[in-house]
Amino acid sequence: MLRSARSVRRLRPVPPRPPARRNVDHDISQSPDGATLTALRRFLLILLAVSFPGTLAELVLLGHTEDTLQFVPIVLLAVGFLVVVWHWLVHSRLSVRVLQGTMIAFVISGGVGVFFHFKGNIEWELEGDASMGGFLLFREAMMGAVPSLAPGTMALLGAVGLVYAWRHPALRL
Repeated sequence: MLRSARSVRRLRPVPPRPPARRNVDHDISQSPDGATLTALRRFLLILLAVSFPGTLAELVLLGHTEDTLQFVPIVLLAVGFLVVVWHWLVHSRLSVRVLQGTMIAFVISGGVGVFFHFKGNIEWELEGDASMGGFLLFREAMMGAVPSLAPGTMALLGAVGLVYAWRHPALRL
């Protein structure tokens, strides 16, 4: 008995669909280290989510709004908080990449901020004593009215975010 081509197609088994992966953060590996890594990632993300509004409030309360460049960390902190919340809700490859890009901007802004704070302190010190130079000028600029290393907080937050995103499970999909 011969079968038609149409009936043969119906008899072929349909391959099963792979299961949907909603929350890749919980599917790191089957090893005991997977649970530890998931907990550390979660802690780092919570640390960022708490640090961004706190640092933002500090900058606003200190009046870090005198110049256009002073708004850069304020905007970055607000954007960073929104990106962290979005990533917490979505856990997608795109959200990890956007988080990485935002954290790179944090690191860059921290370095640029240290430069501007230090430069402003040097100018301030030279206005008071134009003959100052060398290590004395460096020391006075580092200990000046504007904290020279305070923008390093932005770089540190960026580094924490980059450590969180390093080899993130969502990037393996």
